[in-house]
Amino acid sequence: MPDRGGLQPANVPVQRRRRRAPAGGGRGTRDEAAFRQLYDRYQPRLFRLALVLGRGDESLAQDTVQSVFVTAAAKLRRVDGEEHLWNWLARVARQQLAKAWRQQKRDSAVVGMADLPEQPDAVKPDSVLEESLDAALLAMDAEDRQLVEWFYFDRLSQQEIAGQLNATPKAVSGRLERARAKLRSLITRRLSHET
Repeated sequence: MPDRGGLQPANVPVQRRRRRAPAGGGRGTRDEAAFRQLYDRYQPRLFRLALVLGRGDESLAQDTVQSVFVTAAAKLRRVDGEEHLWNWLARVARQQLAKAWRQQKRDSAVVGMADLPEQPDAVKPDSVLEESLDAALLAMDAEDRQLVEWFYFDRLSQQEIAGQLNATPKAVSGRLERARAKLRSLITRRLSHET
């Protein structure tokens, strides 16, 4: 693990931050020890925060805490005190939760299940829906299909898509909304003909 410039607050005495290096003397061992100390100290508190903000979803809270510490390992540098460190960790947790909620919203927005007609019991609903989705995607014009694939299959953000299209994120949002409406219409039409 590369040196992170110390993961402990600057006001913590140097003796507490340093661990005895093994005979090989590795700097990475001190970094790992500092990260372990950071994790042990803040993991329970971060989990409680994520659990409350995540409305009791333990799985989401665990994923959030894991993401926070991955971010901390990659980006955290020396900080000016415990309060600043906690505020930074809490802000990253809120950002990770917001990102997870956006992804859930995105995943559920592809096709509104309430808009679909009932499926016959004899056929597997998932396979019928998958076939309908494939057919609908092929029936769309190439630009709309590419937009849907970038957003839902390649998981590009609207900002990233805007960069590729030399457009604004607002324009991409509008185009995605229209593409979803076309896709929903094509799927609904196909499913209503199969029943």
